[in-house]
Amino acid sequence: MTASNQQYILNFKLPSGTSRGILRTKETWFLQLNEGENWGIGECGILRGLSVDDRPDYEEKLKWVCDNIHLGEDPLYKNLTEFPSIQIGVEMAFKSFVTKDKFQLFPSSFSNGEASIPINGLIWMGDKAFMKQQISEKLKDGFTCIKMKIGAIDFNTELELLKSIRKEFTPSEVELRVDANGAFSSSEALEKLKRLSDLQLHSIEQPIKPKQWQEMARLCEETPLPIALDEELIGVFSSEEKKQLLQTIQPQYIILKPSFIGGFKGCDTWISLAQKHHVGWWITSALESNVGLNAISQYTFTKNSKLPQGLGTGSLYTNNIASPLEVINGCLRYRLNKPWDLKKINL
Repeated sequence: MTASNQQYILNFKLPSGTSRGILRTKETWFLQLNEGENWGIGECGILRGLSVDDRPDYEEKLKWVCDNIHLGEDPLYKNLTEFPSIQIGVEMAFKSFVTKDKFQLFPSSFSNGEASIPINGLIWMGDKAFMKQQISEKLKDGFTCIKMKIGAIDFNTELELLKSIRKEFTPSEVELRVDANGAFSSSEALEKLKRLSDLQLHSIEQPIKPKQWQEMARLCEETPLPIALDEELIGVFSSEEKKQLLQTIQPQYIILKPSFIGGFKGCDTWISLAQKHHVGWWITSALESNVGLNAISQYTFTKNSKLPQGLGTGSLYTNNIASPLEVINGCLRYRLNKPWDLKKINL
């Protein structure tokens, strides 16, 4: 068996705003395995400034994986603890290699095209008019769960946008989630959570910056609005530290981005611990191409979560890999009559 990797730059259709800045491109690498006529493909993608493996030696580590592919999946995975996005690429590539259909990694009624996954409609940050336009489009497209990124523009303006949805739709008609990406200061967070809770939101993601366990624990204890940890899970490698985090903070939810937390095995560990500690969870993509999104979606379906998932990022790019994934009425589906097109990555 041989392995190779190639970088691929995904271009956003529109600059996408978060509280950490504007995203225009997304770096990813495709890991390809070959043996005779057989092949497999995985995706390793990072978000600059956020992924724990955004390091100068990232491409060197990818080369090491290719040079040592003969070691096999498990030994490679164990040697990549500090490179979770390469871990998931390795998991994907080996699963792809051993399946007849290279993209049926977790066979189910979802990957057979019979079932769908409810997802949230993502509202990127921008000025009031831009955010309002996005909200209107998502509601028109049949989404019943909207996730709005907040923390970059005036908080009162963001409240008004949320109020405008609530005036039109009850919580049973449209579920509202917000994602602060750590934008609130510890001193102001509780007051802002109280104001947001008046709008009967489902939850808020990461209200304050990560690595403030005691402050976050206090917030989770006093909050009138359920808190979901997101960035807080990044860089927490050992099972013992994961357990300690959940016991200390006692969040209402955790959000699992497989590319950030050790791939599918990493997700399995977090889900097992969350269930033991009565913590809810859902899974979110980390802006992968359709290759990674496909694998994460198929895995997610097998976990039988009833909550809307964060898997609606496939349409963000001008140069994504054409795939059977399609969003219809706020749900992600796998359309067997839509082929994969791998010409862009010369596979």
